Formats: sequence, structure tokens, C-alpha cells
Amino acid sequence: MTGRLDGKVAVITGATSGIGEATVDAYCNEGARVVFCGRNEELGQEVAARQPSGSALFIKADVLNEADIARVIQTAVDQWGRLDVLFNNAGGPSNPPGTRHAFNIEDIDEENFKYSQWYLLGSCMVATKHASPIMRRQHSGSIINNSSKGAHQAEVAADPLYSAAKAGLSNYTKAAAMQLGPMGIRVNAVSPGAIATPIFWGGHTHGQQITREHKEKRLQRFVDAVSGGLMPLTGPGGEAWDIAMACVYLGSDESRWVTGVDLVVDGGMLAVKGDHDGTAKQMVEMWEKHDERLGRSDDSAPATGKG
Repeated sequence: MTGRLDGKVAVITGATSGIGEATVDAYCNEGARVVFCGRNEELGQEVAARQPSGSALFIKADVLNEADIARVIQTAVDQWGRLDVLFNNAGGPSNPPGTRHAFNIEDIDEENFKYSQWYLLGSCMVATKHASPIMRRQHSGSIINNSSKGAHQAEVAADPLYSAAKAGLSNYTKAAAMQLGPMGIRVNAVSPGAIATPIFWGGHTHGQQITREHKEKRLQRFVDAVSGGLMPLTGPGGEAWDIAMACVYLGSDESRWVTGVDLVVDGGMLAVKGDHDGTAKQMVEMWEKHDERLGRSDDSAPATGKG
């Protein structure tokens, strides 16, 4: 059976949990060979061990260090001779470990600013810098940047440093697409909405050991919290798999004519202004009245997307 990424070599940063971990699973399942990195050796080896033999290689690295980024990318070339996909996924909260978030714009200081912009934006720029000459020699490649719905609108609970960095990343994606397009390289972003990943329950892992059982409990708490308020049109918050599959598309030849795009994967949250949960309920009621008027049974009514 042919995979959608057969023969491709990919680098995925920040892939010991969440979206990165799910994307390693998805890429290996679709036939790619993957070099991925993270700061947690034990979790990284666990992710690598469950992939098909010879398809995944974990490198312990920290994207706050440019030399580490360069080493991860070069490892893919040394191991498999090329680089077809770079997914700049690594990220997390904008505050340095042990400090508090600067949610209030008057709490922003030089340390928080420098840390957040390097971690969330600069590391992606540097990874692209090191991938570019490799892909230009091949005259092919796909670079995917993990941005955020927060790049596109201000939100009550939004972190201004995080949002600013992600907005910069979304716009940098367009600049890189312009420069690298004539060289045969596509550059796109994916902007997740409310996705159940560790960033919603503490963010930084920094080597801490989190059991599968603990992850499942935290995931359920996240789903419960999202279901109680900030509700996408299509139901409870998304999962890492939803973003991973978007990355499969952007990394595959199926998207060969797609570049400079920021693909928002958020269950429709950006599409509709205001109270999504109330809007969704209103739409359900509208369709119920519509079907009742036409004499349709519940079984024939269109799916609402709400569980």
C-alpha cells in the first residue's frame, strides 16, 4: 500500500508530545522517514520506538540553540541524503520557565520579549535558514510553520507576546514563500485553534516525566473546559491529529501548487464572530425547525457536528 509521503525525508521539531508527536506518527504511517527532536530523551525514544523499523530517529535538542537546530537538520541529510519537509513545530508559552506570563501589556519586559520572539519566531527562521540551501540544491521541498489562531485576532485570554510572535511567523511564511518559490520550495503555515496539547496544561515539559494516564486525565480536563465555553462550531476542541493531518497534506505532493498560505484549523472559530457555542446552538435550532417544516424525521436531518 502506497503512503502519501513515500520516499520523503522530514524534520519535525518539538515532537515528543502534542502536535509534533502526532505528526511523527502520521508521517511515518504515510511512508516518510523522520528525524525529530525535543528536550526529553525518554519521551523521544518512546515515540521513535513505536514507528516502523528504520523510519524515525530522535535527536535530543533545544531550539533555543541554533547549533542544535542545525545539527538536527544535518542529521536528516547525513542519514538519508536529502530533506523534503521541515515542520517548524517547537513552541510553548512565551514566558521563560519559572517566570509568570506577561498577559498584561504593562508587564512585558526585555527578558520576556527576547525569549518569546526567539523561541516562537526566531527558531523557525533559523531552521528555515539551515534547510534552505539543502532544499535549493534539490530544487524541491516543503516548509511548514506552526503558527496559531492567535496570530489572526485579539482574544480576551490571549498572551500578547505569543500572539505577536505567531503573527510574525504567519507573515514571515509569506516572505519565505516569495523568496524560495522560484527555487522549487513551498512555504506554508498551519494555524491551530483550541487543540488539546500540553501548552494548555502547563506548556513547558523541560524534561519532566508525564505518564500516558496523566496525559489522558489532563486531556479530559481540557475537553471539559473547552466544552464549557470557548466552543468551535464543529464541537469540542480539536486534537493533535487534526493538525498532523493538515501537515501531511502540506508536506505531500497533493499540495504542490499551495504556497504562502496560512491554513487555519480551528473548527470554524475564526469564521464566525462572537459566541460560538450560542451560535452553534442557534444553528441546530434553525435546522430542527427547517426539517420540522418539511416533515423530515430526525434520522434524515443534516448532521450538526455537535455531540
